[in-house]
Amino acid sequence: MRVYDIIRKKRDQQKLSKAEIDFFVEKYSIGEIPDYQVAALLMAIYINKMDKEETVYLTEAMMNSGEVIDLSDIDGIKVDKHSTGGVGDKTTIALAPLVAACGAPVAKMSGRGLGHTGGTLDKLEAIPGFSIEMDSKKFIDSVNEHKIAVCGQTASIAVADKKMYALRDVTATVDNISLIAASIMCKKLASGANAILLDVKTGDGAFMKTLDDSFELAKAMVDIGCGMDRETIGMITDMDEPLGFAVGNSLEVIEAIETLKGNGPKDFVLLCETLGSYMLVLAKVAKDFDEGLNMIREAITSGKALEKLRVFIENQGGDKNVVDDYTLLPQASKIIPIKSNKSGYISKIEAEEVGISAMILGAGRETKDDILDLSAGIVLEKKVGDYVNEGDILAYMHLNKEEKFEQAKERFINAYSIAEEKIEPKKLIYGVVTKDEVKKF
Repeated sequence: MRVYDIIRKKRDQQKLSKAEIDFFVEKYSIGEIPDYQVAALLMAIYINKMDKEETVYLTEAMMNSGEVIDLSDIDGIKVDKHSTGGVGDKTTIALAPLVAACGAPVAKMSGRGLGHTGGTLDKLEAIPGFSIEMDSKKFIDSVNEHKIAVCGQTASIAVADKKMYALRDVTATVDNISLIAASIMCKKLASGANAILLDVKTGDGAFMKTLDDSFELAKAMVDIGCGMDRETIGMITDMDEPLGFAVGNSLEVIEAIETLKGNGPKDFVLLCETLGSYMLVLAKVAKDFDEGLNMIREAITSGKALEKLRVFIENQGGDKNVVDDYTLLPQASKIIPIKSNKSGYISKIEAEEVGISAMILGAGRETKDDILDLSAGIVLEKKVGDYVNEGDILAYMHLNKEEKFEQAKERFINAYSIAEEKIEPKKLIYGVVTKDEVKKF
């Protein structure tokens, strides 16, 4: 078999076989096919697309290019949740203990943030002493004993995907549904879960900017998961404005804790309740969505979810006292109010610009080697639909680098649109995708 023939075949709009896809992924991952040939193949795929079967073959080949985690020693149905990323998305920190408190095992491998989207691992590491490093025995024992563990993905997972993504990034072949879906799902599938819940963000602060693209991506990923015998559900949720009020690592930890205390922002609470209910159904802990929803709400009101968070933090080396004393988290030396320069109703908040403002303050990375300021970030006071007078406080910026303040402030102010007429906020959840149907709300 020659990669030249595979490139020509896809260039000529023909379907690639499983053997051909396995060949190019395996040989590329071990360095036997050069970048320039894979770049040509990626462009042919980008232009001529892959069908559902080809996409499943590509995902499986990339999954098998590295370590595949075996979680069979963990009791019960392991459910993983993946978000395509956004601004203020601290969901795992609240959701994982919430679902675990209801009896579903949460064995999660998470990533770090890059650009304007935050990473779960960075947020958890704002908790003093918290470690995301653990060997497989400790990981499995933690889930069996406490129903919860979160760690970093090992470098040996989906080796081909890392190489291929770097190449896609510099050859203008990122924005292809099959390539995006395969890249996300090969890592999820290699992480060992029995079932997968996908939170596909849509809007200004999301990777997928339009509803149609978001539904298409969700459907492609659900087809992959189900095609590889993992029960998979996709949800399309809004990221046209930041999720909740807090943007920044330690600030988001506080908001997640407050949510488990029953004091969370309405949009974030709704998201956690909805995702959590579907996770309990996938784990066969709840018979249907409504039963799952009742279990999730009871775990908050009874305090079980908050107690599970304490156990989770302590088990991974962190100081569980942060749950009751937020001063133990990294604190910014300056907290500066940002005021509105006009009166009216907030009609839009560009989530991506808010995320970039927080990144400028030090809460995010422009390059993977940047060092985060875990205390930096932004806490919103007003969101879409709220009325503000000129001079009212829109948000508070938490920072240590004063030289970055003006640049961050300008971007943040420009992210807000204020109109004379009241705008109703967009819905948070746009639909659910299963193997049987695409349901739009």
